Amino acid sequence: MSGTPSAVVALERPRAVSVWVTDDTLSVDLEDGRTISVPIGWYPRLAHGTPKERAHFEISGAGYGIHWPDLDEDIGVEGLLLGKKSAENRASLERWLRGRKRKQRRTQPAMRRERTRKPRRSVTSR
Repeated sequence: MSGTPSAVVALERPRAVSVWVTDDTLSVDLEDGRTISVPIGWYPRLAHGTPKERAHFEISGAGYGIHWPDLDEDIGVEGLLLGKKSAENRASLERWLRGRKRKQRRTQPAMRRERTRKPRRSVTSR
């Protein structure tokens, strides 16, 4: 045994209590009072998401993670604190983006049809 004292320090992992996303920033309030903000560009799926998709998230894993079901994105609080960017490889992101484009093309014609319909006039008899 060496003469150097050692200590084991147990660190508590902070939990997320609120989340908000702007066009350029992901911000998370932690239960210990801190707020961490990172560039949205660190997480390409969030960067490509619509404001509605970004707003639809769940704080998961008892507060240790954040999940965006519409974007299939999961971000851990610990990773945010450590400054970890998305580890998704380029090929995976490109497949996801192509899938989004296909999905948008399928839903757009139906949306256009709904907008071009003329309102029906109600006919009442006297």
